[in-house]
Amino acid sequence: MNAIIINNINALPLAQLLKQELDANIYSTAAYDGTEGIDSIKGFLDNNFTQCESILFIGALGICVRSIAEHIQSKQTDPAVVNLDIQGRFIQPVVSGHKGGANALAQRIARITGGHAVITTASDTLDLWALDILGRAYNWANEYSGIDENTFISRFVNGAKTALVLEVKDAGTRHLENTLPDHVSVFYAFEDMQEEAFDLIIAVTPCLVDLSKPSLFFRPKCLTLGTGSQKGVNPNDYQKAIENILTEAGLSPLSVKSLNSVDIKQEESAFKSFAESHNIPFATFSAEDLNRVSYQLEVSESSEKVLAVTGAQNVSESSALCASNNDTLLLSKQKGCDENGKHYTLAVAMDLAYERRGMIYIVGAGPGDPELVSVKGKRLLQAADLILYAGSLVPEQLTHYAKEGCVVRNSAQMDLEEQFDTMKTSYDKGGLVVRLHTGDPCIYGAIQEQMNFFDQHKMPYDIVPGISSFQAAAARLKSQFTIPERIQTIILTRGEGRTPMPPKEKLSELAKFQSTICLFLSVSLIDEMQRQLLEGYPPETPVAICYKLTWKEEKIWRGQLKDLAKIVKENKLKLTVMIVVGDAIDNRDNRSKLYDRKFTHLFRSGKDD
Repeated sequence: MNAIIINNINALPLAQLLKQELDANIYSTAAYDGTEGIDSIKGFLDNNFTQCESILFIGALGICVRSIAEHIQSKQTDPAVVNLDIQGRFIQPVVSGHKGGANALAQRIARITGGHAVITTASDTLDLWALDILGRAYNWANEYSGIDENTFISRFVNGAKTALVLEVKDAGTRHLENTLPDHVSVFYAFEDMQEEAFDLIIAVTPCLVDLSKPSLFFRPKCLTLGTGSQKGVNPNDYQKAIENILTEAGLSPLSVKSLNSVDIKQEESAFKSFAESHNIPFATFSAEDLNRVSYQLEVSESSEKVLAVTGAQNVSESSALCASNNDTLLLSKQKGCDENGKHYTLAVAMDLAYERRGMIYIVGAGPGDPELVSVKGKRLLQAADLILYAGSLVPEQLTHYAKEGCVVRNSAQMDLEEQFDTMKTSYDKGGLVVRLHTGDPCIYGAIQEQMNFFDQHKMPYDIVPGISSFQAAAARLKSQFTIPERIQTIILTRGEGRTPMPPKEKLSELAKFQSTICLFLSVSLIDEMQRQLLEGYPPETPVAICYKLTWKEEKIWRGQLKDLAKIVKENKLKLTVMIVVGDAIDNRDNRSKLYDRKFTHLFRSGKDD
């Protein structure tokens, strides 16, 4: 429940705006139109304070403070309370700034009203990590050792010398690395840190470590458990035993990501109960999948009895590996039995995505302008240990985001083997590799050979999309490539050169649709392209020839299809050219029904189909 409380009719327009944006109810003692009448603010809070997720007061801060004073209990349980003036100029969290979400709510309201969020929490004003809520964003659990939360945070924001140990990697650890305060030193293994040199220790790790200094352990969800058992294992005995096995192995139960087994065990009550109590998924794999892993990775042992019952040579180890995408175990098969003598097994693997080993990102560089790379792409370029970019197509300026010490290589003169060797050398050292491709990698990106190599060598990678040159063309031409009632299809294709086109994708066939066609990699074949296009389009069809879109050298020529080859030849265009064909170019005539007064938006009509 989100509540907005007003006591002045002049606050009503702002309250109605916030009601719409925040899905809240408006309350007033005067029962203004559009509000729910209440006898008194005190009475409303007596009945609803603890049930509210957030409470917004619009008006004087003093009224807000006096109204909530007797209800405040703890930042662990109190709702987010925010006060703002009638004009929405100043928005101030009053209680539960971090944990209750009042700071975030104030910032959201400020974006809605164009006002200013008055945040007074020390970690925010000093631009330090909000340690009490940091883990929420990355699904980490907080665990303190030798100190309570408030004292730890107080010492941290007062500049206590802090060691940060990152034994895994994910989006959260990358954030920490990119926003490191001056009083924090980063390490990637406990043995690299001299504990006596620090006052506080923060660690992102699934491992249980005994430290003498006050510590905050963030527990990432990164451990995949594989398990097998006889039918009907006691759920309580099983849960206690699994937690004990993990603890004795030096692994935190808080870091368990999933429980996994063979598919015939999908209804095993002990497994389902364990997953439910730890709020994790319980997944199963077919015997064929488990046997494939067992064979490929040579897991420790197989059992004829297990094979006869399940069809799988090994259940616990193979299911842990299947779920983790890893090829090694953190904990090999452990055996146990409940009070009735029924047996179970457990094995543990680290989810490969969290393992602190090398990582490769294939990043779309966008059309050329360094500011048109995605925010994620830019952050990866800033964090990379190696940037390998296609210099003939990607402006060198994009690599200027690189940090000091990053190796930047131009792949234009490398064959595939040299590119692979360069990336693997950095990867094997645990480096972050960015393979920078022009535009978006999925469009003529030539990334399949690279992905095949990464798959064969079990090198994890992700693909980060980029803005394609056809999108840049639309922006620079100030044209919408889909026109209501005339053109609803955009065709992305290329000319037929050394790589043949499938028969159904011949340009002459695609031209018959008279859609918007965007031609990649075709300028060297311009005569044949024009001939085929004229089989479907009228000679007067608008065309745009775009050279080095968004680069400093950008040039754009407009014309008609009948003159396409002439324009290209006269300007001696050979590379980095996007050709757009179709009536959508510069079209301003057809109006969309989206903004027609008679048009009913889905979210307003309540329709869901």
